Amino acid sequence: MKLYKLTAATLLESDQGIFLGPELDWDQLLGREHLPRLLKSEASHWEKIDAEKAEELKAEGLLAPMGNQEIWAAGVTYYRSRTARMEESQDAGGADFYDKVYVADRPELFFKATASRVSNPGETVNIREDSTWDVPEPELTLLICPSGKVQGFTVGNDMSSRSIEGENPLYLPQAKVYQGCAAIGPCILIQEEPLDDETKINLEILRNGKIEASGETSLAQMKRKPQELADWLFRANTFPIGCFMMTGTGIVPDNFTLAKGDVVKITIEGIGTLENKVGKI
Repeated sequence: MKLYKLTAATLLESDQGIFLGPELDWDQLLGREHLPRLLKSEASHWEKIDAEKAEELKAEGLLAPMGNQEIWAAGVTYYRSRTARMEESQDAGGADFYDKVYVADRPELFFKATASRVSNPGETVNIREDSTWDVPEPELTLLICPSGKVQGFTVGNDMSSRSIEGENPLYLPQAKVYQGCAAIGPCILIQEEPLDDETKINLEILRNGKIEASGETSLAQMKRKPQELADWLFRANTFPIGCFMMTGTGIVPDNFTLAKGDVVKITIEGIGTLENKVGKI
């Protein structure tokens, strides 16, 4: 089932139909266990609507499907990401770090964003004024409940300054964490079963209405499984209202940097397309 956060309501698409419900407390909602069962029960009291009405409501605007959950991220989980990070940090002497973390038991995990730094679907994500090389990072993003179990999936855009991180790996927080540094949506695919390894992730970047860069990968290219990453995050952390976790990128456009006005479209099979404009801060 797919759960959408509307401006003043909640939309649920399931095998039983499409249901329109009230505005919910998303801190409380995503802090619950066994969401598929809970939502199925809740939706039985909601208004059943048709697909045309649902599309109209979504077109009016969607919010990031979250409350005040933190967003964390994993790095270097794809071989393509390992290679790109090594190339950008070669001159700074940091290339070996990325190779070592790719093969290590312990993954690279870092804090990515608070809710106030996350952009809604259709709104603006940012690149930094003091950065010269910027990319979106299309990432499968996990919804993790307070007990540490993955119980949902969404599309994530981990905006990243490659020039700042490449200058020195210790600058990672500045390359990753700032206003408009992330977006998630358009919905959460609520399910406790893992996604198929062949699930495709697609990126398109439009400039003046034309495709400027693109790429595709699949979850089969991930070195670490989603639940494994969640288990590492929960080793010494607690999340009373749950959290989100971006799982790394397997798409790194070559010889490309984002510009203000670009449009980023990230599609994950079975979830949907997250689209954002690019601004500068």
